[in-house]
Amino acid sequence: MLKIAIYGKGGIGKSTMTSNLAAAFATQGKRVIQIGCDPKADSTINLLGGKPLEPVMNYMRENDDDPTLDQIAREGFGGVLCIETGGPTPGLGCAGRGIIATFNLLEDLRLFETWRPDVVLYDVLGDVVCGGFAAPIREGYAEKVLIVTSGEKMALYAANNINTAVENFEDRGYARVAGIILNHRNVPGETEKVQAFADERGLPIVADIPRSDDISRYEDEGKTVVEGDPSIEVSRRFLDLAARLSAGEI
Repeated sequence: MLKIAIYGKGGIGKSTMTSNLAAAFATQGKRVIQIGCDPKADSTINLLGGKPLEPVMNYMRENDDDPTLDQIAREGFGGVLCIETGGPTPGLGCAGRGIIATFNLLEDLRLFETWRPDVVLYDVLGDVVCGGFAAPIREGYAEKVLIVTSGEKMALYAANNINTAVENFEDRGYARVAGIILNHRNVPGETEKVQAFADERGLPIVADIPRSDDISRYEDEGKTVVEGDPSIEVSRRFLDLAARLSAGEI
């Protein structure tokens, strides 16, 4: 089972990268789970035809009994099983603790043993890598981390924090950073800035995703670009990344 956590600054396009990668794996015949680990709970919406999924934390707040898998998960494009952790009531509680509570619930439900996925993708907010948001790294849920960044200063700042957090767990045999996904924002000297950042840390740029109107157009339709048109260049970038990850090249 391939277990990947995708981290990055809020608003950098993690959910777009993750859901398109999930769609690419599914297109290649893989059995995929995507778990959104962000209080906004919008990671999987473009795998679900633009229809939001009820987050686990919402269900647990509003009901006395623990949910079944059918109550917190839904299959989307290509059979991808979609789950959203959600977060606390705005202004109350800790979103990171919501992630931990969700992961504990999924263990109780024996999700991985019963659903038997080929690939599990975690879409994780990376502005603050606290205990909860570090759970995919720290608790052994993920084996590889991909960091999404552009050439913008704050995106690279967050990417550095994420890389440092992963390095802090390296001697315990937890997840490692497998590479950088460059999600272009078309800032001046972007490729050079991100390449320099990656080189300084000994990391490869595993995918170079151009800024694309096609991504936005298909997201307006509630789709990933891989679902919308797998033949175009930006879709082929995601399909290639999925293929190399499956082959163990990354």
